[in-house]
Amino acid sequence: MHQFRITYLILSSWVLPIAPMVIGGMLSCSPAHQQMQSAQAEVNVLQKFKPAFTVALYNTTVDVMGNHLSGLLLIKKMPDSSTRVVFSNEMGLGFFDFEFAADGSFKVYSIMKKLNKKSVIKTLQHDFELVLMNRLDNSKAIVKTNQGLTYFIFPQTKGFNYYITNQSGDELVRMERASNKKTMVEAVMKNYIDGIPDTIGISHKTFEFNIGLKRIER
Repeated sequence: MHQFRITYLILSSWVLPIAPMVIGGMLSCSPAHQQMQSAQAEVNVLQKFKPAFTVALYNTTVDVMGNHLSGLLLIKKMPDSSTRVVFSNEMGLGFFDFEFAADGSFKVYSIMKKLNKKSVIKTLQHDFELVLMNRLDNSKAIVKTNQGLTYFIFPQTKGFNYYITNQSGDELVRMERASNKKTMVEAVMKNYIDGIPDTIGISHKTFEFNIGLKRIER
């Protein structure tokens, strides 16, 4: 924890403009299960879109139920293969510090009082799991197609994670987290540089909760 506090102080010394995050442009329709057709495709095609995080820093905005937060989000791969996701403001005040372990477990190191609600923590956990793509069990994957898009569907404890590509499999169009009836979350990762997306957007469809990230070149 001390190491990450030092990281906060180092980052807070940078003079960085917080650019507005663009989360728009994502489709708002729910998965049309009745219109999808079963398909065959190589699930491993998704590995090219899995972010190769070592250390990445993002200008970040979070809007949740009338509360606006902005600052720096650090994603760091640790020596034990876990991934730390640390969000703080420019002065080093921590908003949250999460660990996503290689075995799929999740740990909260710290979270600010305003966000310290079980529903908010669970939502953030699921959002970052969707983006980190660390719950891709190929043995359980379902592949379907609809309107020229390929849907790679991964059942979760509750609901499904969707990774949607174009037909040729060379573009990740969007990601979704959905129940049996409707889309709850849509996300995009765009403009990969050395395996790391430059832009990440997460938009919730059932309540106000949006996250926008723009990578800072170091």
